[in-house]
Amino acid sequence: MKKTITILCFLALSLSAMAGKNISKTQLAALVSDYRRCDGVELVQLGSLATSALKTVIRASAKDDPDAAEALQLLDGIRQLTVFEYEDCSSAVKEKISRRIDRILSESDLLIETKDGSDTMRMYGVVDENGDTVRDFVLHTPGSCALICIFGKVSMKAVSKMMENND
Repeated sequence: MKKTITILCFLALSLSAMAGKNISKTQLAALVSDYRRCDGVELVQLGSLATSALKTVIRASAKDDPDAAEALQLLDGIRQLTVFEYEDCSSAVKEKISRRIDRILSESDLLIETKDGSDTMRMYGVVDENGDTVRDFVLHTPGSCALICIFGKVSMKAVSKMMENND
């Protein structure tokens, strides 16, 4: 009996590891809440109501504009957006924020890391098992002191189609 329970526990752990690590929305929301009133912080948050209104505006303009229709496909699954910029903060606050962001995101799956000179951009998120969608992804650029959180689902087909049309 103990052997069966042990095997089931290992099986459950391995399946949860394959599913991908979730982004900690609550920890990121707590970070934004803690520093939103600091001097030098700029914050834009769009909740589900605002993103729905944005989609309605884009949908209205998509009738005449094919680029807007592509943008709508890209934004269709997004429920919430947060842009947190802390470049104008004091160096001590910048360092505290960056360390805290790194600590929060260390538990998440790193999807892409790019470097441009000395600046690094990291993208974290959860990719479904087919690779068709990315759910809840976060972009962090420590050198530019920027954090962008996009919660919802984004179709990789819509992203690749938009990239093809921009080439």
